[in-house]
Amino acid sequence: MLQGSIVALVTPMHPDGAVDWQALESLVGWHLDSGTHGLVPMGTTGESPTLDTDEHLRVIKRTIDVVAGQVPVIAGTGSNATAEAIHQTREAEAAGADACLLVTPYYNKPTQRGLVAHYNAIAAETDVPLVLYNVTPRTACDLLAETVAELAAHPRIIGIKEACGDANRVAEIRQLVDDDFIVLSGEDAQTLQMLDFGAVGTISVTANVLPREMAQFCAAYLDGDRQTAADLDARLQPIHEILFVEPSPTATKWALCDLGRIEGGIRLPLLPLSDIHHEEVRKRLAAFGDGE
Repeated sequence: MLQGSIVALVTPMHPDGAVDWQALESLVGWHLDSGTHGLVPMGTTGESPTLDTDEHLRVIKRTIDVVAGQVPVIAGTGSNATAEAIHQTREAEAAGADACLLVTPYYNKPTQRGLVAHYNAIAAETDVPLVLYNVTPRTACDLLAETVAELAAHPRIIGIKEACGDANRVAEIRQLVDDDFIVLSGEDAQTLQMLDFGAVGTISVTANVLPREMAQFCAAYLDGDRQTAADLDARLQPIHEILFVEPSPTATKWALCDLGRIEGGIRLPLLPLSDIHHEEVRKRLAAFGDGE
């Protein structure tokens, strides 16, 4: 169900920080037209920590409504409070999400036993497929391969977005889980290597600005044409790099604004992209046109 280029969708905002619902619908439509294989509203790139619960759930529901079943929608419903993660997952399930993406509890720094208890509690209280999300550089919490394998025994825990920073982790996970357990890259720059190790796609930041190219890259690899995938990956690497010149999604939202796709709104504590980076972002994206 989940493979290929799945966009970690930004949340469009007006300059005052209010969610721009019209731009959200337009972005989702652009992704559907561009061949994106799935969407993740309210992940890290969606600025989920800065939206209140009502806004969070409204973004998920609006995305699901616009997609209308054309591709999977994996709703970001993770929290560092287990009860809140259960609540958001239930609500996303009721809204029609195909799966939910659950980041490891950040700041709390739970033990591996705590992580097992956290995810099993969510799985016990919901019926929607669950995708684990390990992003150690942001959370100060690492979901180890052995812990992933233990959690994978639960029938509703179907996969993981792996972004610990070490592509070899994919190989470690693949050795310990069944073939049907889904591994997705969470690091655009490492996706080709992760695919070689057994991932089946990526939840991508770069897909926000180059949806067609990211879809083509993933489709080529999954169709067995690694050379075409590698050629595309080499072209995409400068974009992967520049989109993280400041904390994500700062550069991504600026690029989309520059392309006329969204307004420039972003919520504190993040700030708009520093002026010194504007021309370099523009220059690197110019190699691909405007993403059409």
